[in-house]
Amino acid sequence: MVMTISSVLIIVIAAFFLVKMFRSNPLEGTWRSEDSDMVLSIKSSNSLTVSIPEALEGDGFHMTLDYSLDKDEKTISIKMNESARDKAVRNSDGQLTEDTVESAVSLLLTTFDYSVDQKELTLTEREYGEQMLFVKE
Repeated sequence: MVMTISSVLIIVIAAFFLVKMFRSNPLEGTWRSEDSDMVLSIKSSNSLTVSIPEALEGDGFHMTLDYSLDKDEKTISIKMNESARDKAVRNSDGQLTEDTVESAVSLLLTTFDYSVDQKELTLTEREYGEQMLFVKE
């Protein structure tokens, strides 16, 4: 009886970790840029929040962007979320326009190859090869 219960328990735990390993998002979490004050909070629901504390004359802002992840190709494509952009403009008390918000996040609005090495995320732009480095918080 004890052998049967322990065997079933081992199988259930192994299945849990296998499912978690293949179904989880490797980029999920909060990542801080090494080069700037940009912070990415990547959620598993295909949305990420970008925070730029020192942007736009020191006031900073944050907004939600949409992304799609291809784990086989190791790419992430980040797109503008129109409603989040409009919300950021509305909540800025007239300090932001649609153009200033788009220019602040324009570096992210493309497709990147990603590489995760322990607590370091490297995003490499596919077209020009520019890299952004982030450290997991």
